[in-house]
Amino acid sequence: MIKIFTGIIEELGTIKKIERGTNSSRISVQAEKVLEDVDIGDSIAVNGVCLTVTSFATTHFVADVMAETLAKTNLNELSSGKRVNLERAMRLGDRMGGHLVQGHVDGVGTITEREKLDIAILFTIKAPSEVLAYVVSKGSIAIDGISLTVVDVSSDSFTISLIPHTAAVTTLGFKKPGDTVNLETDIIGRYIEKLITRDKGENKTDLSWGFLAEHGFL
Repeated sequence: MIKIFTGIIEELGTIKKIERGTNSSRISVQAEKVLEDVDIGDSIAVNGVCLTVTSFATTHFVADVMAETLAKTNLNELSSGKRVNLERAMRLGDRMGGHLVQGHVDGVGTITEREKLDIAILFTIKAPSEVLAYVVSKGSIAIDGISLTVVDVSSDSFTISLIPHTAAVTTLGFKKPGDTVNLETDIIGRYIEKLITRDKGENKTDLSWGFLAEHGFL
């Protein structure tokens, strides 16, 4: 079953311990709120990466991180004492505060600029071309699991604006230029691309970027 998150961070956890294997890791994360109704097999997003709880105690939970996840996310940079964004998977009936986030990271970006603009913080993030292909101005993106709105997009990067509350309750509040972030683009954009580009033969769709723009979807 696909797990869905909203990109609204529930709390900042702390890496308690990391056991590193040859091609995998086992992490222990100190937390409070996400442990309130936790059970083995539950999904918790750690910096935007969907992980499965394998064991837990009153103060922490444990999850395994496979080689593929270590290779395609920034979880390989974690160490004891580091803070991480935590969010439990949605349940039916929960409010959708952010946007649909799967916890499947598309790529790793690097913060290149951090600028204070009145009460907000403006971040510029360099991203891989395969990620930028799905990043649009005023669209949604998950950065280390945080649901944010894209301000602008350039040839090799994009910008986002952080309100004081988000800076106070997530890792972006203390991230700086040179730090990496996990990026997950909006899944809806991928479905739209699939509908537009696939060849359905006699049943080929009339859906196009022009049609979507004309009818207010873009």
